[in-house]
Amino acid sequence: MASVDATVELLHLFGDTTRVRLLALLSDEELSVAELTSITELPQSRVSTHLGRLREAGLLRDRKVGASTKYALADASMPGDARKVWELVRGRLDDSVLERDRARRERLRASAATPWPDSIAGEMERHYSPGRTWEATARGLLGFVRLGRVLDIGSGDGAIAELLASRAESITCVDRSERVVEAARSRLRRHQNVRALVSDMHALALDDATFDQVLLLNTLTYAERPAVALSEAARVLAPGGTLAVVTLAAHSHREVTAAYGHVQPGFDVGELRRWLRQAGLRVVECHVTSRERTKPYFEVVTAFADKSDKSS
Repeated sequence: MASVDATVELLHLFGDTTRVRLLALLSDEELSVAELTSITELPQSRVSTHLGRLREAGLLRDRKVGASTKYALADASMPGDARKVWELVRGRLDDSVLERDRARRERLRASAATPWPDSIAGEMERHYSPGRTWEATARGLLGFVRLGRVLDIGSGDGAIAELLASRAESITCVDRSERVVEAARSRLRRHQNVRALVSDMHALALDDATFDQVLLLNTLTYAERPAVALSEAARVLAPGGTLAVVTLAAHSHREVTAAYGHVQPGFDVGELRRWLRQAGLRVVECHVTSRERTKPYFEVVTAFADKSDKSS
């Protein structure tokens, strides 16, 4: 006979919904943590914790399959008392949650037999595959790019300049932080066509009409006077040149962005268009182009604007 403590512990083991769901799924099929996470739609850490508990109690067995670990019900070695309780529980299971689990398991089986590209058709941009990253794609597309004299306002430590250096006639990086500019100089020292300067986006220490392309990438939210920063960007842009802006759309999450030094809570698309026109530029495009997939779901605005070529 089992002790009272052992009996209570055993009953407690079966008294958790997640553990019962996992046992039901593993009663007739081996599954990995990743597969169980997908089927149950629970966090991986939670699934792993419960699997460990069930394995320690002797209800599950596991085995290595390549880089994964597969779990299944320990039919041959399950302790007698645990087997009796499980048989009782399993015989009474009839629940909508378990039905949905089984349906998702069937879909997972079906998708495993489908070629990967076919399984994600229509939403390829949302899925990772080895070597297929946005950085890799951007570097490939840069082969088609031919840039002239580029100004990167709020350039940070020069990551974008490093990416563009081989495709541009010259690149000038400006940032108001001396420490950040020094980091950029260190990063970019092998590129003879790149320089990094300390300057304020509201009053650029640069001559009028000297750049063919001006970048304001994730910079405007740091501007105390964003309309002035845009006006300065337009001033140094040569006739026929293009300004590119990437920034957050208007949001109500100042407490999140303040930790990153933002002084502006994003921008309304209409307001951004108006400022670009007031700066003397022709707006080619200005709208929300993406939305982040995690809370608080920040949206991003992309804008392109040209400076008229007065000679034409």
